[in-house]
Amino acid sequence: MKKIKTNIPSITPPAWAFLERKLFELLDRAVYPYVEKYTLEDGRLSWREEGEDNWQSRDGSDDFYEAFSNWPLLYLLGGGKHVLEIADREWDAITRQLTDLKMVHKEYELGYDQFHQGESYLYFYYLCLADPTNPKLLDRARRFAGFYLGEDPEAPNYDPEHNIIRAPHSGSGGPRWGHFDNEPNYVWNEEMRRYGLPYQDVPGIATYDDLKDPAKARAMGEIMEERLGRGDVASNLPVTSLVTNAYLMTGEEKYREWVIKYVEGWVERAQQNGGILPDNVGLSGQVGEYIDGKWYGGLYGWAWPHGLHSLGAATLVGGANAFLLTRDQRFLDLARTQLDNALKLGQIMNIDEAETSLNHHQIGQLSAMGEDRNTLLVPNRYNDTGWFDYQIPSPDFLTAVWNLTKDPADWERIEYSRQHSSYDWNKVTPFRNKCDSGHEEPWLRFLAGENPTYPEAILSGTYGQVCRRLTLISQDQADLSKVSIHHWQQHNPVILEALIQLTTGAPQVIYNGGLLHAVVRYYDAQERRPGLPRDVAALVKKASATSATIHLVNLNPFESREVVLQAGSFGEHNFRSVSYASRTSEFPGGVYDYAAPPLKTEQLHLEIQDKYLQVELPPTSEIVLELELERFANQPSYASLYA
Repeated sequence: MKKIKTNIPSITPPAWAFLERKLFELLDRAVYPYVEKYTLEDGRLSWREEGEDNWQSRDGSDDFYEAFSNWPLLYLLGGGKHVLEIADREWDAITRQLTDLKMVHKEYELGYDQFHQGESYLYFYYLCLADPTNPKLLDRARRFAGFYLGEDPEAPNYDPEHNIIRAPHSGSGGPRWGHFDNEPNYVWNEEMRRYGLPYQDVPGIATYDDLKDPAKARAMGEIMEERLGRGDVASNLPVTSLVTNAYLMTGEEKYREWVIKYVEGWVERAQQNGGILPDNVGLSGQVGEYIDGKWYGGLYGWAWPHGLHSLGAATLVGGANAFLLTRDQRFLDLARTQLDNALKLGQIMNIDEAETSLNHHQIGQLSAMGEDRNTLLVPNRYNDTGWFDYQIPSPDFLTAVWNLTKDPADWERIEYSRQHSSYDWNKVTPFRNKCDSGHEEPWLRFLAGENPTYPEAILSGTYGQVCRRLTLISQDQADLSKVSIHHWQQHNPVILEALIQLTTGAPQVIYNGGLLHAVVRYYDAQERRPGLPRDVAALVKKASATSATIHLVNLNPFESREVVLQAGSFGEHNFRSVSYASRTSEFPGGVYDYAAPPLKTEQLHLEIQDKYLQVELPPTSEIVLELELERFANQPSYASLYA
């Protein structure tokens, strides 16, 4: 491993560095009141017991796991070891709790859709990345993937002949046939009004309010049971993360082969449908088998409830996993085509007048919009009436594609969206949504060199949001035996979008099961653990297909710090070389000088040809690394430098 040592004094440490370290310190402490408030002595979440209020549903496991899902990532970025210890303990405790509630079997979800399971298992993927040699996690990674590789006779989820997952709801119990737990009945619910009717061809049901009639609610439920209860759906693509995770843990080829084959099946179906991804396929392998031959109408598909919001995520997760394992960008075209089609159909519309089902996801954009309310909106859904549900183009999807490739053509897609937007892409609005994302636009403008104050703005805004949640926790007087299953995630004080962007050069992961695809990750060489060392701040200032610029600062005035950089989250890239400034002037100057002599430097260059680079940072020092990269030069792996 090549090593360099900076001799550049940090005479005026940048404000972002102080803010970043203060945020780390705050987050390390913020976990304690949350755990104290919301968990029992054995780690289970404070909630009702099995059978209370007759609560029983397929839905909900994700909401339990989401209470702690990003905590292992905090440790990976540089949070305290106690954060990982708590996260590991809570995973086990919540799994036991869900087993008692009959929602988990063999430590894995009994059977539900992958749109929600993907949200659950972000937690597991982060645990595996943080502690890849843990025998407990390794056993689970193999077992969980085995539910979809035909290795568990009790879980025949996958049909290798037709290359399909056999049901929209699946898990450790095998295909969970049907859509409802009890009698098929789609009851009217005000919260679901924004999504409209699942189907438009049910006799006598023309509007959502028709479902107030019990007979019509039953009729709709029976149709949903028939159409949504069997066969594969495109929203199953996030299961590829479960299998990719097993590959990254073990390196075993069978996992890689399964991911490639399964994603390939959906690529072929899209090609046969003119590029648009069909959202459903029957048990015989026929698209539209249970929906009168229609390519739309599957669970979490184009028609209901979310359209592009769910399928964009699914294609990105599945495509990214296959791309990571093959380096073949053809798999990313699965997502690109859906995004390009939406942009092609986009229109300049008044955001206040558009009928959009997910306007609550557009906090940042709406707050950055001035008097001109006309902006580019794209259709997200398709049913018998055509394309509808126009929304702001999803910046997280556009960003995710570019993040994987750094291809100028993928950046152009982002630029097209920006140029047809009427809101300010530089503005930073402090908020924390469910996905812990939503600040892609101002971050992208920072990377483009046109939003230089973004690091300070997002870090200070995040600090305030963490403090707000700590106040919510301290003031929470709710009866925890009766709260909604969303109560915990709405109080979770761990907010990481800023730290992910600034330190790793990556956007937030795709929330429905995506893996973290970063420019760089770090190790503390002295503590021999993942993450940035104490007192060290990092900022990825630029990133391209062949280079990255990273600024490191040691704020400690008494002790040196040594940090190891790894190229890529999974060591999949290589550092070709590094250029950096070396001081040639005197420092600190004479005792009677009022200030240090002007800084003079020369540029040094070092060949690396490795996925690691170690940097020594003396007390109160900094360095800007101009790194030349070779992307996807190595087989990806969770293997840790300090196993």
